[in-house]
Amino acid sequence: MVKIRLARGGAKKRPFYHIVVTDSRSARNGRNIERLGYYNPVATGGEQRIVLEDARVQHWLGHGAQMTDKVAALYKDHKKAAAAAPAGDAA
Repeated sequence: MVKIRLARGGAKKRPFYHIVVTDSRSARNGRNIERLGYYNPVATGGEQRIVLEDARVQHWLGHGAQMTDKVAALYKDHKKAAAAAPAGDAA
C-alpha cells in the first residue's frame, strides 16, 4: 500500500520532517516515491511550519494513497491556514 507519511530529518533535539509518498513496507527514512512538502515543529519567527503541494497530495489520494493520522491532521491545519490567509498573500 502507498502511504503519505513523515520522514524524520534534522539534528538531535531539532526535529524536521519531510512529508513523503512511500510504500508502507519501506523504512521510515528509506526509499520514497515523491517528496510533497515538509513539517517543521520547532518553527520560530518567520519560518513556515507546514508546507505542502496540494495538487500532488490530491493526485496521490486519487490514486489510492493513505495518509497517516499525523499527516492527515497536518493537512487539515494547512488547509485551514490557507483558507484564512488573504488571497494576495500566495508567496
